[in-house]
Amino acid sequence: MEIPQVTHGFVDVDGVRVFHRTAGPPDAPVLLLLHGFPSGSHQFRRLIDALGGRYRLVAPDYPGFGHTEAPADFAYSFDALAAVVDGFVAAIGLDRFVLYAFDFGGPVGLRVAERHPERIAGLVIQNANAYDEGLSESARETIANRPGVPGAEDRVRELLTLPVTRSQYEGGTVDPALISPDGWTLDQHHLDRPGRQAAQVALALDYHTNVERYPTWQRWLRDHQPPTLVLWGRNDPFFPEPGAHAYRRDVPDAEVHVFETGHFALEDHLPAMAPLIADFLDRSWAG
Repeated sequence: MEIPQVTHGFVDVDGVRVFHRTAGPPDAPVLLLLHGFPSGSHQFRRLIDALGGRYRLVAPDYPGFGHTEAPADFAYSFDALAAVVDGFVAAIGLDRFVLYAFDFGGPVGLRVAERHPERIAGLVIQNANAYDEGLSESARETIANRPGVPGAEDRVRELLTLPVTRSQYEGGTVDPALISPDGWTLDQHHLDRPGRQAAQVALALDYHTNVERYPTWQRWLRDHQPPTLVLWGRNDPFFPEPGAHAYRRDVPDAEVHVFETGHFALEDHLPAMAPLIADFLDRSWAG
């Protein structure tokens, strides 16, 4: 197996210094990796090692996450995150890519896809919801926190603690010993940096705008019929399994694979998921 050389750097996008990890041949099929909450591009390190020798993998950190540096007056919303990712894609010259959307990567990535459908060679959807049936009761309660709702900010801040961060990794797994503590420990480090909790509160209070866009994204899927691979942890406490199968309603040819794990399915099922992603890259890129 060829071990890829991974490069790390920053790209300026309208005053935001976007940190990113990149590996793979420049002329290879491109996989743009969009991370979730409360993580960053580091969550894809093992996938980059597994596939980066053969494919070009690009993983940015959003503003408010990981190593990306945003101005103090940056206004956090999902529209703003998508605009930065869109600017990042343009800045590094990606004109076609397969989009890997995990968790927050769903609403960020689908906004990017709406703007530039011609760039989307395919979608890899991993526990990134776009359907009402993919929302658990706990997810609905969290989404109900909006600007102006009494106590909303305090309830969101309760989610930004180490026990909750750890539970997002280990919850729903069959064997928590397979989950490295590095992920949730690093996530909490970044959550505790100055200004980061305020950014996460703003995004949490904006999450309802994603649910409101579900019909728009479903229509986009129906209209464009992108090659779609759905990978899902069946025991996800936020986005339950029906959200995975719902994609077939709008993209009948979508391939759906469900794994006996939780939200961060790559953490313990990478050996099964990486070959599926590689095969999908080959087929969708050729198409």
